[in-house]
Amino acid sequence: MPDTQNSVNSEIIENENENEILRQRKEKLGRLREEEGYDPYVVEKWDRRDTVASIRERFDHVQPDEVLRDAVLCTAGRLMTVRRQGKATFADLADESDRIQLYCQFNELGEKSYEFLKKWVDSGDWVGVIGHPCRTRRGELTILVTEYKLLCKALRPLPEKWHGLTDTEARYRRRYTDLIANPEVRDTFRNRARIIASFRKTLDDHGTLEVETPILSVLAGGAAARPFKTFHNALSLDMFLRIAPELYLKRLVVGMMGRVYEIGKQFRNEGIDTMHNPEFTMMEVYWSYADYEDMMNLAEELIRNAALTIGALKIEWQGVELDLEKPFRRVTMLDIVKEYTGVDFKAVTSDPEARKIAAEKGIGGELKGGESRFAVLNLMFEAFCEDKLINPTFVIGHPTEISPLSKRDPENPDYTHRFELFMCGKELANAFSELNDPIDQRGRFEEQLRKKEAGDDEAHDFDEDFINAIESGLPPTGGMGIGIDRLVMFLTNSRSIRDVILFPLMKPKA
Repeated sequence: MPDTQNSVNSEIIENENENEILRQRKEKLGRLREEEGYDPYVVEKWDRRDTVASIRERFDHVQPDEVLRDAVLCTAGRLMTVRRQGKATFADLADESDRIQLYCQFNELGEKSYEFLKKWVDSGDWVGVIGHPCRTRRGELTILVTEYKLLCKALRPLPEKWHGLTDTEARYRRRYTDLIANPEVRDTFRNRARIIASFRKTLDDHGTLEVETPILSVLAGGAAARPFKTFHNALSLDMFLRIAPELYLKRLVVGMMGRVYEIGKQFRNEGIDTMHNPEFTMMEVYWSYADYEDMMNLAEELIRNAALTIGALKIEWQGVELDLEKPFRRVTMLDIVKEYTGVDFKAVTSDPEARKIAAEKGIGGELKGGESRFAVLNLMFEAFCEDKLINPTFVIGHPTEISPLSKRDPENPDYTHRFELFMCGKELANAFSELNDPIDQRGRFEEQLRKKEAGDDEAHDFDEDFINAIESGLPPTGGMGIGIDRLVMFLTNSRSIRDVILFPLMKPKA
């Protein structure tokens, strides 16, 4: 309790300090407008010709005490620090690419411009700068400023001056301050963009068309999850945010669109933790004339290409070494459960026997009663196997009972041609040889409907129009979904899903 109270007291003090700085800067802004007739918010444009990174690259050869007056730089950015020393002022200028020192001299700028700088320009402000590259005696590449313009005045202090720099929750709530203070956070989101671009390139190279499907729909299908519900006033109609785009994408395959994919937001009304955010990004892809083994090969290609785009195939996630260069392991759910529990479910022939085994293994309390041996098999897998799958592993052969959209294994119809890809002990992808038998699909939807009526909020909705679609003929198709956020987590060594979502959902402060 004392630690909690100290944290609360510290936050109150920090907020009071920030509010005092805000008050002082607002007063200063008023004096700037009144005394100088200068409004720092009316500037519309600055012709920035040089980024900080390009300056560092082009003028790395400059020697100590050397000034290249023939080279004229024109850049802009935010002042991170300002250090005034009489007739010389040093400042650190940062843009989206890097950071560099500014050297402002009274003799270079002239009295009026230098005094304006001293009196009115503060850390956090945005400035445009013209000057020459030079290097200090201590060896730091610097811009000797000959002209500058105040482009925007910051009223709030930089993050270093308040608890948001170290307070994780505050970093998520005020992502803009997190990005200002932590260049490595900006790097994470640049890598996220590169990973998504890599996905697009790989899929485009395979002749796959990017499409968009509805986010708002009268049914939330394609996955087992609880949806968000809303209401359309004009149509007086209950509607849902999508939990997956699967059924729409397969409609497109029916419609002879061939290979299609979508990268977009999904919404599931579930808890929030380090691996879950109710709004998340997923890629789903469907290839006509393909099967789940093609999807396994594609998954490996997508992940390897993404890893290479931002780094290497041997990576580390939270202290765990991962080797993406080796072929991903492929193992059946039956075999992996036997490997980690010693129970051979091939020999389990009755549901009561399976429930008894679950009780003996200590997970009987998770049963609601009446579960089939196939449901118990999946429960055993989740309880004893998932967290052991560190290097990428395809788990195949899921029971038909828990796979309402997957094609059956013709040699063992109780199981399906489906896989889930696990990495770092977490599910990363889910894929099928898609069920295209409309009679079988109707039966499985009806079974899901019975579960929903029995109180299962995550059971799949009965989608009559989707049945109509595959009655028109869905060719043999392989489909897959990959969680983009989790993949970015693993490839960027990020601890939480909220570290790779720019604006994660947060409970409002009281």
